[in-house]
Amino acid sequence: MINPRKPQSYTALAVNWAPVLVWMTVIFLFSTDYFSATNTVPIIAPILSNLFPELATGHIESIILLIRKLGHFSEYCILALLLMRALNAEFAEQSAKSRIKWSIALVVLYAVSDEWHQAFVPSRSASPWDVLIDLLGGICGTLWFHRRKRRNIST
Repeated sequence: MINPRKPQSYTALAVNWAPVLVWMTVIFLFSTDYFSATNTVPIIAPILSNLFPELATGHIESIILLIRKLGHFSEYCILALLLMRALNAEFAEQSAKSRIKWSIALVVLYAVSDEWHQAFVPSRSASPWDVLIDLLGGICGTLWFHRRKRRNIST
């Protein structure tokens, strides 16, 4: 039987899960037309050209692609860290393995939904490769949080 929450625990629920929801909103905004390559490359390319005038156009395009993919990785690494923080606070009685599985599962679900959303944005496209990059970021964030928590407990 599920125990209903006590009124005073709603504050804890908000404190634990609000950062997750805010970060998911940020990721959603990054998936809009405003942050598409069409709109960001004209801003980033001149900056890189000025910083590194010796770089060929092809190299600048490769750097921009790398920056964009690192953005995916870091967005989902942060999401996983926030998820682990919330899961550890809300489900401390669950095993660490269970919380890790939930964190990774939620990261994958959100990554897939994010790519699905991008499929409907005219200047964006959905990519299974981006889901894989998101998953790798999520796994790294989850395991980093878990390892840090274990290290803090043992010291």
